[in-house]
Amino acid sequence: MRATLQQQVMSSSLERSNPEHNPVMLREALDQLQCRSGGIYVDATLGMAGHAQGMLQRTEPDGMLIGIDRDKNSLEIARSFLKPYENRVRLFHENFKNLPLILNNLSLGPIDGILVDLGVSSYQLLSAERGFSFHGEGMLDMRMDRSQRLTAADLVNELSQEQLADVIYKYGEERLSRKIAAAIAAEREKAQITRCSQLADIVARVLKVRGHGHIHPATRTFQALRIAVNQELEGLDSFFDEAVAYLKPGGRMVVIAFHSLEDRIVKTAFKRLSGQCICNRPAGLCVCPRQSVVRVITHRPLRAGAAELTENPRARSARMRSIERV
Repeated sequence: MRATLQQQVMSSSLERSNPEHNPVMLREALDQLQCRSGGIYVDATLGMAGHAQGMLQRTEPDGMLIGIDRDKNSLEIARSFLKPYENRVRLFHENFKNLPLILNNLSLGPIDGILVDLGVSSYQLLSAERGFSFHGEGMLDMRMDRSQRLTAADLVNELSQEQLADVIYKYGEERLSRKIAAAIAAEREKAQITRCSQLADIVARVLKVRGHGHIHPATRTFQALRIAVNQELEGLDSFFDEAVAYLKPGGRMVVIAFHSLEDRIVKTAFKRLSGQCICNRPAGLCVCPRQSVVRVITHRPLRAGAAELTENPRARSARMRSIERV
């Protein structure tokens, strides 16, 4: 069954007309990275390898790619896509935040570029069994790394009503988080909430709207649970500090964020690394390091163009920022 699912996903991923499998802002990412032959580049969130394929094509004939993904299934599918380049690829089943450890073990010296796409992969979104989508009858899972124990269903059924409201508000920026948490608590008294459709219906009833158009009413709640399950924001700020140290002078880091919480962390980290003030205090009271180790390339985030948005609606929330090691 698993092999069949992988074959179906792999087959559909080759159809570039299917927007669900188009790497977001591919051209912009490659341009910002300034990929060139002979360079060493990292795709820290490999996904379906769409960006990685572009990076390998741009770095022919001898560029090296280090690919990382915490989802073992995604990694194996990506491996098959990258087979034509296997002599130039090193793949790792790891959390991208462990990149420094990986690079230390490889002993490659300074690298030329790092790409971090913070979005959920198309494979995860399209696999009902993974529980990332509010469409369908998938189980409430949402684990990027299925070897971990904690699932979204655990949070929904075991957190106190107050804790659940805090998670939905903090990570989903949902202003009606307390009403949603109360409705969830009432429903789970009757029976455990185990399916995505159950949770989506509860949120829709609270918000008094059904999913239509571009944004489903349960979007923020699902985002919050996914972030909490995978601890997506924990350690993100310190990751940038550590990863930048491995870039050679002129090497670049490019980050694609998909919601304001991520983008705020990226923006603040890049400002701090470039020696700018982030404490917003008067000059005499500023406690920021003011040590510049990078140059900010994108003072405002890049957004997907109209043509890409037509083909790939998922790109509408993407925000790309880049820095260069000095």
